[in-house]
Amino acid sequence: MIGRRTLLGNLALLTAMGALELGMAAPAFAEAWEEIPLWPGKPPGQGGPTGPEKLGAEGAGFGALSNISTPRMRVYRPAKANGAAVVVCGGGGYFRIQLWKESTPIARWLQQRGFTVFELIYRLPNDGWEATAPFMDAQRAMRIVRTRAAEFGIDPKQIGIMGFSAGGHLAGFTALQPQRRLYEGADQFEKASARPDFSVLLFPVVSLRKPYDTTRTRREIVGNTADLEAETAWSLDTYASADAPPTIIFASADDKTTPPGHGILLFEKLNAAGASPELHLFRDGGHGWGLGNPDQILNQWPEMFRRWFDSIKTR
Repeated sequence: MIGRRTLLGNLALLTAMGALELGMAAPAFAEAWEEIPLWPGKPPGQGGPTGPEKLGAEGAGFGALSNISTPRMRVYRPAKANGAAVVVCGGGGYFRIQLWKESTPIARWLQQRGFTVFELIYRLPNDGWEATAPFMDAQRAMRIVRTRAAEFGIDPKQIGIMGFSAGGHLAGFTALQPQRRLYEGADQFEKASARPDFSVLLFPVVSLRKPYDTTRTRREIVGNTADLEAETAWSLDTYASADAPPTIIFASADDKTTPPGHGILLFEKLNAAGASPELHLFRDGGHGWGLGNPDQILNQWPEMFRRWFDSIKTR
C-alpha cells in the first residue's frame, strides 16, 4: 500500500494546485482523512494484483490509483455534519481510479459543505480481479456506512452514492441492483441494506450494447467478444424500475468517450418506469471534467447537485 505520509503530501499539493488553477486562494489543508478497510483479511473474489499500488505521475493517469489489493474507503469528516453521506467512486475505465481529477476534489467540496464523504478505493478487473470485484466493494461500502451511521453523525436514510464515468457505472449498478448477491458474508455489516438513498452519476457509462460498446468499461467488465446477453446483464438501463432511488445525471454533449446518449438512455428508462430522475446536459466539457473550470458552465454542477439534494431531502 502507498505510504500514508506520501499520499497526504501529494493530496495537499493537489489541493493547492487545484485551487490555483481555478483562480482561488489555496485553502488550508484539512484534517487528514482516515481509512476504513472494506474486508477483514482477504477480500472475496478471485484474482488480484502483485506488487504495490501505483499512483500515476503524469498525463491522463496523473493522480490515478491502480494495482489495488486492499479495497477501502477514505473518510472526509466535515467540521459541522449535515447528517448526509456520499460514497464517491472515481472513474478510470475499471483499470485505474481517477482520484485527483475526480473523486478527491468533489470529496473536499462536499466535506466543506457538511457532507460526510467516503471516497471508495475499489478493486479493478484490469489488476487481475474478477469482473464482479468492484461491485462487491461498492455494496460492502454502502453496508459499512449505513451500519456505522450513528458513529459518523449520519442519518441512515440520507446515504447516497456518486460516480464518474466507469465510477458512474459502478454507482449506478449499486443503486439499481443493491439486492444482487455478489459475495457471501455474515458479519454485522451484512445485515444492512446496500441500497443508496440517492445517486449522482457524472458522464456515466450506462450501456455496454451497440452503439455504446466501445468503452474501456465494457472491455474490462464483459470483454471484447461478449454476447448480447452479457452486455445487457451489465447495462444500467436494464434495471430501471420505479423503486430506483432518486437519481441526477450530468453529461456534456461533446463527450466522445462516453457520449451523452448513455445518460439520456438511463434518464428515459427511469422516467418511463416511474422513478425520480433528473438530467442536465451541458453544451460542452468533453469527458472527465471533475469540478470543471471557471470558464465552463458545467462547473455549476456541484451546486446544482446540492440544491437538488435539498429538494429530494424535503419530500
